[in-house]
Amino acid sequence: MFENLLNRQKYDTNAKTMSSEFFRNVYSYMFSALGISGAIAYMCGTPEFVHTYFVSPTGSITGLFYLVVFAPVGLGLLIQMAYNRLSLPVLLLLFGGYSALMGLSMSTIFLVYDIASIYTTFLVTAGAFAGMAILGYTTKTDLTKFGSLLYMVFIGMIIATIVNFFMKSDTMDFVVSVLGVFVFTGLTAYQMQQLKHISNDPNLEGVQRNKLALIGGLMLYILFINLFLSLLRLLGSRD
Repeated sequence: MFENLLNRQKYDTNAKTMSSEFFRNVYSYMFSALGISGAIAYMCGTPEFVHTYFVSPTGSITGLFYLVVFAPVGLGLLIQMAYNRLSLPVLLLLFGGYSALMGLSMSTIFLVYDIASIYTTFLVTAGAFAGMAILGYTTKTDLTKFGSLLYMVFIGMIIATIVNFFMKSDTMDFVVSVLGVFVFTGLTAYQMQQLKHISNDPNLEGVQRNKLALIGGLMLYILFINLFLSLLRLLGSRD
């Protein structure tokens, strides 16, 4: 009986160690992506850069801008759908490219909003994200159905955002932004619960476990960025 107790304690210790290591990797990927995106957005968020590469001499938006805005959607889907077939170095390369493209696409916010409101909104986003992440990790409630519903709303928001990119309706932009705050905070809790289940799976190890940590970091990064942009559209002060 005493030996069984020792074995049980050893198993619990190993499980906690594996879970902690998994989440360290998840957050390492997430924060690396945020660092890459933030640095590129800040460096490229100047009138000279935007007007050189994103605005044509006639004043219209260039094809490069559309590529930068929409390419991350396809790249993100590729990473999530093909991660089993791709090697870890290739996934890391695609992940870095995704972060860089997102940084380029967000560079325009420095021309639209004043720098103080960008920093303030980032801090608000970090606080809301952290709170929902903790809630998702600690709650005993199964969030599966809740998460599935939110992802359906998320898909609808993506379609509405693409349509509004051309329509430029302030009302639709406001509605999508408000929905975004609720959807992305809710999905943060849901995603954290899913990652917790993955981290506790003893059958996942080695490269496969690291790949899933990268996918987890990507998902949290996407949720953080979208929550930040939704809040910025609602709270940001325009120049």
